[in-house]
Amino acid sequence: MRLVFAGTPAPAVPSLRRLIASPRHEVVAVVTRPDAVAGRGRKVTRSPIGALADEHGIPVLTPAKPSDPAFLSRLTELAPDCCPVVAYGALLPQAALDIPRHGWVNLHFSLLPAWRGAAPVQAAINAGDEITGASTFQIEKGLDSGPVYGVITEKIDASDTAGDLLARLAETGAHLLETTMDGIEDATLHAVPQPAEGLSYAPKVTPEDARVRWDQPALAIDRRIRSVTPAPGAWTLVGGDRIKLGPVEMVQEELPERVIEVRKSGVFVGTVTTALRLGMVQPPGKKMMPALDWARGARLEPGAVVE
Repeated sequence: MRLVFAGTPAPAVPSLRRLIASPRHEVVAVVTRPDAVAGRGRKVTRSPIGALADEHGIPVLTPAKPSDPAFLSRLTELAPDCCPVVAYGALLPQAALDIPRHGWVNLHFSLLPAWRGAAPVQAAINAGDEITGASTFQIEKGLDSGPVYGVITEKIDASDTAGDLLARLAETGAHLLETTMDGIEDATLHAVPQPAEGLSYAPKVTPEDARVRWDQPALAIDRRIRSVTPAPGAWTLVGGDRIKLGPVEMVQEELPERVIEVRKSGVFVGTVTTALRLGMVQPPGKKMMPALDWARGARLEPGAVVE
């Protein structure tokens, strides 16, 4: 089939790479978000999907909005049979959805109808789910509500960060998306409406959402930190400084809530249940470092607390 692939961030790259390599399909163009300023140098940077398309000489379309008449006209000229989508990052108008004869097919990183929305991987870890996965579905007007073509499942390990889990799902999901394209071309695969039961939503995670709430149980804090690692990154305040936190370790002992205790064996913080041992931390203006190195340099007073 003639494909126009839509996607933006790194987790979409394995899917595009796989479709480019497929002998059954031709990626005739890529749609991605416009180049953006990024990094300390504030340089204008191509999205990971745009950069991969450039490497393969594939035309790249970067509409400010997918409702732009010029974009819709160009998409019509390309005459795609189907438009596979992975984390494109913009809402598609009906005028765009109507152009390819097989519509737009999205790879979503959850077992729909669970965790519809922008942050399904983060939500699954934060909720303590043991199993998640990815789904391919036909895009329609509702939020991730279209009929499903196929699913794959993935176990969530107790140490998984959102980055770890998303990396695995990006690879297995790429295979699912390719086989979905094959099945659509062969007319052997038909989308099935999502069940009404099990519906949940996963809105975008903001930096404020990533602030650690120390008045929660240690298990909930551990999940929250892992769910926002590496982005936007968990954080807390210590003496007025915003400290970024990497994954923590639960220990079977108690400390007063929010109190920091520095020992030879590590840096511990009390919660409403058992204590947590801090892993890597990042103080303002510095790189990530072991928590014990940070604590020694910070010269914390006895009884210091996190906020």
